[in-house]
Amino acid sequence: MLRTILFSAIIGIVFFTAEYFGFGAILPKEKWFILAFFFTLSVLQHRILSFGFQDDNDKFVQFYLASAVIKLVLCIVFVAVFVYLQVNEVVSFIITFFALYLFYTCFEVVGMYRNLRRDLKP
Repeated sequence: MLRTILFSAIIGIVFFTAEYFGFGAILPKEKWFILAFFFTLSVLQHRILSFGFQDDNDKFVQFYLASAVIKLVLCIVFVAVFVYLQVNEVVSFIITFFALYLFYTCFEVVGMYRNLRRDLKP
């Protein structure tokens, strides 16, 4: 959980420094909403997967698949709501959203891989 907070803080610092150095025009105004959304999603997925790691990892696969489906549905709803609300820079919004989606997905896969490798060692 601490790694998720640090990862989100690093991305927040990158967003802040991008505005400071004049690259704020590239990023959409809704970047903080996107970052908060992915942080919340990451915390939710962490909680769901922690239930899957209980009881000797018996139901880990089911909990992982459930968290992946929940993440996908919530991402679709999030993008649909912001596009429906007529975001000013739709292309920039979608590019930023999917870039953060890829960053957070890679971060979660690496974190899960580390946990599984640790748990599977004899």
